[in-house]
Amino acid sequence: MAYYIAPRFLDKLAVHITKNFLNIPGIRVPLILGIHGRKGEGKTFQCELSFEKMGVEVTLISGGELESPDAGDPARLIRLRYRETAERIKVRGKMCVLMINDLDAGAGRFDEGTQYTVNTQLVNATLMNIADNPTDVQLPGSYDANPIRRVPIIVTGNDFSTLYAPLIRDGRMEKFYWEPNRDDKVGIVGGIFAEDGLSQREVEQLVDTFPHQSIDFFSALRSRIYDEQIRDFIHQIGFEHISLRVVNSVEGPPVFKKPDFSLSHLIESGKFMVTEQKRVETSQLVDEYNRLNRGKSYQPTPSSEVTSSNPPKQQNSSTHLNLETQEQIRQILSQGHQINFEHVDERRFRTGSWQSCGSIHIDAESDAISTLESCLAEYSGEYVRLVGIDPKAKRRVVETIIQRPNGKN
Repeated sequence: MAYYIAPRFLDKLAVHITKNFLNIPGIRVPLILGIHGRKGEGKTFQCELSFEKMGVEVTLISGGELESPDAGDPARLIRLRYRETAERIKVRGKMCVLMINDLDAGAGRFDEGTQYTVNTQLVNATLMNIADNPTDVQLPGSYDANPIRRVPIIVTGNDFSTLYAPLIRDGRMEKFYWEPNRDDKVGIVGGIFAEDGLSQREVEQLVDTFPHQSIDFFSALRSRIYDEQIRDFIHQIGFEHISLRVVNSVEGPPVFKKPDFSLSHLIESGKFMVTEQKRVETSQLVDEYNRLNRGKSYQPTPSSEVTSSNPPKQQNSSTHLNLETQEQIRQILSQGHQINFEHVDERRFRTGSWQSCGSIHIDAESDAISTLESCLAEYSGEYVRLVGIDPKAKRRVVETIIQRPNGKN
């Protein structure tokens, strides 16, 4: 199957690799090329096609290998693979590269909930050190005074802003944002369906029908077309016999006739896949579960339940938010800021010892309102204030008291 290589992608990769094998006087060449972009756009596959076309051999590291229960193992792995690749260049006499897939997944920090381990720090520091000294890469516990060959490093990822900033600075890493345009998509999708008899015009119409889908969508679409034949095959063999027929059969693997790859059938299947995507995006069950769990955490304990002989005390405040507070929450979030809520009793109010209540750094209006209502109910006899936070500058932009001990909010 003749797969399509985007010219922009091939040019960028070829220039970076070749430049690292040339000795240009007075020129500092970045060792690392960082290819980033949306998920499913074929970054890794385009790299593989480019390597094959150029005759480049690759040493691979997965982002999942950049963490270990033993501190220092991932950093040592990077150094070891780098030195192995340098030796391969020397022995085979051809271009070789070290490639790290999904670097941001293994060494990035996405939010405050991401654990920043010693290994994460060491991986960032090791890559920075190799980028600064590409011919002097030592293994822990040994030292080799002889310089090694320079090895270009290719890394892929979705969001490099999650990486340690000094690692991705110019001079160490050259960045390339991969976003295939329409011509690229038509070429790549044409390669995917090259054996299925689709004309150039039909490929263009298929791409234009799903303009916002990634490259992986069309590959998955082609695979889905075979589902009908496989389903018929399973029903014919029987569910209880399918394992023996497929895995350990003397009859050989089953053969399927070419399915219906007509444009209308592809579009129909593609729309069904889009519907499934939207169901995932709109369900957001985790938000519902979190709201339920957050509400449960504020339920009264059995010891505080009211009995008929002990009538309830009249609460001084209502947890229903007034329109002014709701509008203030809406304005803060519309400016791209996040929200936190804090409480303090009258004694600690004099010293300013505020404490956070509920979730922190909220960026959804529904979550903010439900959290605030729960906070007002839990701390009805205390001060409660709303805090607006600028996540980029990491500073507070708003501090407003919305409840006082006298019950007014």
